[in-house]
Order: sequence, then structure tokens, then C-alpha cells
Amino acid sequence: MILTVTLNTALDLTYRVPALVPHASHRVETVLERPGGKGLNVARVLGALGHDAVVTGFAGGPTGALLRELLATSTADSPGTVHDALVPTAGATRRTVAVVDAASGDTTQLNEPGPTIAPAEWAAFTARFTELLDGARAVALCGSLPPGIHVGAYADLVRLSRAAGVPVLLDTSGEPLRRGIAARPDVVKPNTEELAGITGTRDPLRATLDARRRGAHAVVTSLGPEGLLAATPDGVWQAAPPSPVRGNPSGAGDSAVAALLAGLVDGADWPTRLSHAAALSAATVLAPVAGEFDAAAYASLLPRVTVHEPKPTP
Repeated sequence: MILTVTLNTALDLTYRVPALVPHASHRVETVLERPGGKGLNVARVLGALGHDAVVTGFAGGPTGALLRELLATSTADSPGTVHDALVPTAGATRRTVAVVDAASGDTTQLNEPGPTIAPAEWAAFTARFTELLDGARAVALCGSLPPGIHVGAYADLVRLSRAAGVPVLLDTSGEPLRRGIAARPDVVKPNTEELAGITGTRDPLRATLDARRRGAHAVVTSLGPEGLLAATPDGVWQAAPPSPVRGNPSGAGDSAVAALLAGLVDGADWPTRLSHAAALSAATVLAPVAGEFDAAAYASLLPRVTVHEPKPTP
């Protein structure tokens, strides 16, 4: 199985409005509720791809209870299983709100901070995580840290994974990303803004190579509509869909993580992993909510993804 960690889970709410206008009242056309947080999105996509996944992290309060109910129902028909191994917390799980502007196709995201995690709760999670590593084929550490958890938490979890011999992918930002990279994860999956924050350069290729020199075995950078840029032990590549797609980008990066994990456990080479990650990410933009993808679009896009060596910036 593949283990995904979401320390700051969320109940995802998606509102669709005809047009988002500042300072105006809006009539919401549709409301969707889904279990959220990056690692949960990754697990749901893995289940849809036919892989077995286990989700862990924290869930608490009424929103946490609803999240767990929705997780069970939303993955019940997946070809792969998604098992709930979330750890209870006294605080209430946060909510995130995505407002989709139907006129422009743009999405505005509002993210609550999450509950404060007590030291005893963190200790309980660490014990659960260590147990779950036994039998895991790969692990993904995803998303922000909730209040109360120290900034080096992901670095600690990377070290635990490496000690257990389990390949680990890290997808976070800021200081947790900087410290996590130094712990030498197998894969890091940032976007260009997150990389710029730790490397000081906005040139994607330079930043990706810099992040790899800092300790990551491989770095795969999300370039938004332009696909993915990867620096790996086997080479440097850019993978891009045939053309940009418009829709809801929430969860596109999480689907890329799912594809990279699936390729890792299946033993695929890097160009193949990147092709699947770029196609699946684009197909997710065409789905209504994070953690889902348009299967027909994925099948159509995959053979048309281009993978090539990027040209260095002069």
C-alpha cells in the first residue's frame, strides 16, 4: 500500500458562482463537499487509479467526523482501497472554500489555519505513522502544518521513512520544505512559488537544480499550465500537456503527486512517470473538485504529453 500523510486535513467546500465580483452579494449555483487536504486528495486519486492507499494525519470535531464519513463514501466504488487511519484531535478540523467563477474559469481559495495539535496528540500520530510504515511501499508527506506542530516535523518524518527503507515524497512549502529537503527525501514536489521562497530565484530550472543540490534525491516542480520540470538522478526533463486547460486547478498538484507515487511503486522510468503526472494533473483541472479527475481527458491527454530536455536560461 501507499501511505499518505495530511497533518492539516480539511473539509473542502466548492462554491460555483456565475461571476465573482468583489464587494457584491452572490447567488451560489452549486455547493460540493469533499474530504480534503493534499494527502487525502492524493489517496483518493490513487484509489481511482487502482492502488491501495492508507491516509493518516489528524481529524477532529464535527467537521472531522463529516470528513471521515465523506472519505468512506467517496472512495467506496474506487478500484483501489483507501483506508482511514486518521488520528483523533480535540480541535475541529478546518474548512477550505474554493469559489469557482463560471464566467472566467478562475478559482479563489480560502483556507482556514487548522486546529492546534497538543504534544500528546503529536506523539500519538508519530506512533501511528511508525506502525504504518511497516508494509508501506511509499509514503507522501503533504500540505501545511497545523498550529502546535514544530517546523521540523516533516524532516523528522522523512528520517523515520528513510530509516524504515520506505521511499518518501515531500510536498509542502516554506521552512518545513527547506528543512524537509535537508533530510534527503526521495522526491520533492513544489511549485515555482514555493521553490522561489527557499532558493531565492524565480528561474524554474535553476531553482529546481538548486533544490536538488540541497539534499533531495529528485525534484519535480509544478509549472502550472506548462506542466512539470524534473531534476532526477537519471536526467532533467520537462513534461507538458499539448495545450493549457481551463477549469478548477485545485488538486492538480495532488494528482501529479499521485501519478509520481504510482510510477515509483510500479518501477516506471522518469519520462513515463512525468507523462502520467502531467496528463493526470491537466485532467484534474477539468474535474469539479480536488481529489478527482476526468478519466476520458486523462486517457486522451496521456499520449499527447511531450517530454523533453529543457533549455537553460541564458
